[in-house]
Amino acid sequence: MNGPVENNLNAPDWLPSWLENIWNLLSTFPILLALVIIGVGLCLAIVIRWFVLFWGLKLTSRTNADLVAKLLRLGAGLAAVVVVYISLVTALHTLPLSHFTITVTIRILLSILVLQLIRAALKASTIGLEMLGRIRNRFAIVEERTIPLFDLMLTVIIVAIGSYALLQVWNIDATAWLASAGVIGIAVGFAARDTLANLFAGFFIIADAPYKHGDYVVLDSGERGEITKVGIRSTRLLTRDDVEITIPNSVIANAKILNESGGRWVKYRIRIKVGVAYGSDLDQVIKVLQSVAEQQTKVCHNPPPRVRMRGFGDSSLDFELLCWIEHPVDRGVISHKLYMAIYKAFAEHEIEIPFPQRDLWIKKQPGSSPFKVLVKKPDHN
Repeated sequence: MNGPVENNLNAPDWLPSWLENIWNLLSTFPILLALVIIGVGLCLAIVIRWFVLFWGLKLTSRTNADLVAKLLRLGAGLAAVVVVYISLVTALHTLPLSHFTITVTIRILLSILVLQLIRAALKASTIGLEMLGRIRNRFAIVEERTIPLFDLMLTVIIVAIGSYALLQVWNIDATAWLASAGVIGIAVGFAARDTLANLFAGFFIIADAPYKHGDYVVLDSGERGEITKVGIRSTRLLTRDDVEITIPNSVIANAKILNESGGRWVKYRIRIKVGVAYGSDLDQVIKVLQSVAEQQTKVCHNPPPRVRMRGFGDSSLDFELLCWIEHPVDRGVISHKLYMAIYKAFAEHEIEIPFPQRDLWIKKQPGSSPFKVLVKKPDHN
């Protein structure tokens, strides 16, 4: 029953009349006919691929040329694969093979085609998201930071559809598989709830983008550093001590974050608090502080540095030098240089930096003994 069967080698109805004689001549040699069909299919696939690329690139040579070219090459290659698949199936029916062999072979070829379609769809989704990301005025939600999120979602959808198609190719009922997957999903959800919490938090972090790669942030727990990686499960923070901290996304998603690189620009403002003695020339103090800030090469001139008097202290007049720097990472070294320069400039202009002092008044009452101060030396014996 599974032995060779007699195939119908009559010319197909769609074949042009001038090719029917050639078909009938070759049908007496089934293997030769199959090879001719495969060869014609390969040539037709090459022609179709060239035609799609040639005219497609001509018609779409305006914007995003590099991405359009990638998409066209992907589509042209996929069209060629489909043509080759059709030629192989057609050639297979001309061979004296059993029905079982033909059916299994066709299913194997169709499975390979489905895998090729999945692969092409994954590449096309990545290219399509990149193209949408470049159209800022129409698709603002698709940005560099959200592309990984949409890419992951499309990957899951494409793989799910492709898996269902493979099951249908082999006549496998997917109902039982879906029911089993639901039960397994519930069990996995309970067993890996922390992992799933980090996963969903990672999705929201990527979509909402409270920070991005390269930002300097301060967490409510006190850690401060540069964001080196925003992953699906965790976020990595490189501190100023060159120590990398890995924080689960479920934790950092619920934390209060101070993004020092946020705002209208990446620049960061530092505050240098200075106290001068009472009686100092206030205009001179302002002029000296302004000059010190302007002489520092890493201090921004736009916005310009400014000096503000903040109040009357117990021992000093309190001033604050406000200036901007290009990157938050330079805050420590620039503050150091400014403090050093201010101290030297105040010494040069004889501006006194006070320190806390206390005057002690001792009142001696009539008839009382004079106060004695006893100094006890430490015993070294």
